Amino acid sequence: MTAEAGEALAHSFRRVGVIAKAASEEALRTAAELEEWLARRGLEVRLEEARLRNITEAAPPFLSGEDVDLVVVLGGDGTLLSVARALPRPVPILGVNMGTLGFLTEINRAELYPGLVRVLAGQFALEERSLLHAELHRDGGKPQTYRVLNDAVIAKTALARIIELTLAVDGNLVGQFRADGLIISTPTGSTAYNLSAGGPILFPQLPVAVITPICAHTLSLRPLVVPDTSRVEVTLRTEREEVYLTLDGQEGTELAHLDRVVIRRGDAPVHLVKVAGRTFYDSLRGKLRWGG
Repeated sequence: MTAEAGEALAHSFRRVGVIAKAASEEALRTAAELEEWLARRGLEVRLEEARLRNITEAAPPFLSGEDVDLVVVLGGDGTLLSVARALPRPVPILGVNMGTLGFLTEINRAELYPGLVRVLAGQFALEERSLLHAELHRDGGKPQTYRVLNDAVIAKTALARIIELTLAVDGNLVGQFRADGLIISTPTGSTAYNLSAGGPILFPQLPVAVITPICAHTLSLRPLVVPDTSRVEVTLRTEREEVYLTLDGQEGTELAHLDRVVIRRGDAPVHLVKVAGRTFYDSLRGKLRWGG
């Protein structure tokens, strides 16, 4: 997005949604301060319900389906993930890190107000991040659907034995294998569970997905990068074991024998506000402590 486009978009900002991590007292306090700061600048503010439960004034609530022009998320990557999945349309999201690592959040608490001044002046960029659309098919019924920004994980529980999965891409059989599980990740999620499982780090705007086995029972099974236009299908072949499908580490359901998980690229991206001037490589160097 060009500087001119950013300035034009900033002029259209009228209503701002503010979402704070409910378990963080600092985030909740910051949300109240931010509401006053935005209101003094003539902006209409919608506070997320968790924040409203902790204050006495009657402020209008933020609803995920509401028509807001900008969303400010006060928390960590987990809070931003939940917001990104819930928004019904692409809305600029500014993530403010109130936690620890924070790969997705753009700025920290000390940078909040200088960063917002730049955003409201149009001095920002929008970075598109692709979502995955996941479907769970079982017993011939209507599939359960999910939106995923980081990853979809099929994995056994701690007490379950190794499981058997069949993997197909675009209708082509890739293999049938035994493992602790499988991760299907977006480039955004490549620095999450995928990285811990030995998968590659992907540049966030690459039009791909990565399929990473978890502790596979064959040494030749390695992470596989496929176009994000692919239809990835995983079938559980194991009976009588506890296996779960987990989305972004935050929601999911138990799987049964012959359940199929089908994953493809989502229809709409997530728009993250970039204002700090840090590149993806700066984040890798700083957050993974690569030195320099």
